[in-house]
Amino acid sequence: MSKTRKFPDTIAIILGISLVFIILTWIIPAGEFEREIVDGTEMIVAGSYEKLEANPQGIGAFLSAPIKGFISAAFVIGFVFLVGGAFSLINATGAINAGLFNVIKFAERNPQYKHWIVPILTVLFSLAGATFGMSEEILVFVLITIPLANALGYDAIIGAGIPVIGTGVGFAGAITNPFTIGIAQGIAQVPLFGGMEYRLVVWVVLTLIAAIALYRYSRKIEKDPKNSLLAGMDIKMDESLKMTDFPELNNRRKIILYGLLFTLGLLIYGVNTYGWYINEIAALFIGLSIFAAVVYRISVSRAIEAFVDGAKDMMKAALIIGLAKGLLIIAEDGLIIDTMLHSVASIAVDTPKYLSAGLMFLFQCSLNFFIPSGSGQAALTMPIMAPLSDVLGIGRQIAVLAFQMGDGLTNIIVPTSGVTMGVLSIAKIPYNTWLKWAFPIVLILILVSMLLLLPPLYLFEW
Repeated sequence: MSKTRKFPDTIAIILGISLVFIILTWIIPAGEFEREIVDGTEMIVAGSYEKLEANPQGIGAFLSAPIKGFISAAFVIGFVFLVGGAFSLINATGAINAGLFNVIKFAERNPQYKHWIVPILTVLFSLAGATFGMSEEILVFVLITIPLANALGYDAIIGAGIPVIGTGVGFAGAITNPFTIGIAQGIAQVPLFGGMEYRLVVWVVLTLIAAIALYRYSRKIEKDPKNSLLAGMDIKMDESLKMTDFPELNNRRKIILYGLLFTLGLLIYGVNTYGWYINEIAALFIGLSIFAAVVYRISVSRAIEAFVDGAKDMMKAALIIGLAKGLLIIAEDGLIIDTMLHSVASIAVDTPKYLSAGLMFLFQCSLNFFIPSGSGQAALTMPIMAPLSDVLGIGRQIAVLAFQMGDGLTNIIVPTSGVTMGVLSIAKIPYNTWLKWAFPIVLILILVSMLLLLPPLYLFEW
């Protein structure tokens, strides 16, 4: 009997790429661009590339790269641990779950509003993905949205699509997501959460498309249940998996939710007015977690335990960030990064800006198949994409936008996304059926995303 081969883990892929980079330092000619500091950001000086003496790397570089990567990326790794712990403590109060559960319970009690339920829930999940990076948590919510969809006369695809498509477009149009654009902008050395106004436009457009797509499919099923792609499959979710214990949206949890909204508003104000960066953002979320613990009267020991658990959940993301940075250090020490940038820039020198930006976006979409982790992909690609955007003259914020849209949209359908495959497993939806339904939606979103790259290229400075 043949065993199904498991797709390599992200860490294994990065280590494999590190070995490839070691080999490339013996093959690719060494070279370097001049760099200058512009408004506090290190920028490549276009046309300054010069060839240098080769500096090939060996096994020692491979073994020492991880610790060098952790030292170099310590600022970002610390941010990930602290914010992950803070959100775990906030989640321990049940406030976020209670808020969403309350909306879902309202929908169950008021079926007369059923036509609004699917798009409204899609917007809520998208907002959660765009602001505080809800991702793995949807594995809990799908246990509610699937029974809700069935109760409304829809199918499990709607129940799975609300959180998966919703959070997917939320990540793609991320506004204050600390785990994607927070990391990407930190690495790219651009103002943290800068360009928020246009990102809000991107979020609205992508979320609207997702909400319309789910709404149209739900109406097709309502008109004729045979229009469901699951018709005739007799697929039913395991009754034991249904959530029956809904957290109560009590006054304390309401206060915490108000605190979360206030914090997000304060974050936006601080970033735009005072130029807050990773230090201030981390402090803000830690403050919110302490506020939540005090309001919900969580004991000190329980609060610390929840915080540590959240930090533990970020361990793999931190490892990926450190190892990805180590990979880049191998290439930098081998003096081949600038040579690769120079080669790409030479090919794209006469290429229109819209084509260069579109290719960056499609590259991120493709890479997401191998590295579905948003933070990991940011750590791996932004050290290359940011200076490449300098050479191509398209702006580092556009490189970040291309990354976030590529990461969020393809996670909806790539079979390497643990969250998406977990949801499909719970919902008992065959992957080929999901792909048949979701791929046209993702394709439309990709095409629209490429158009959304144009305004910051031609209409305003970014």
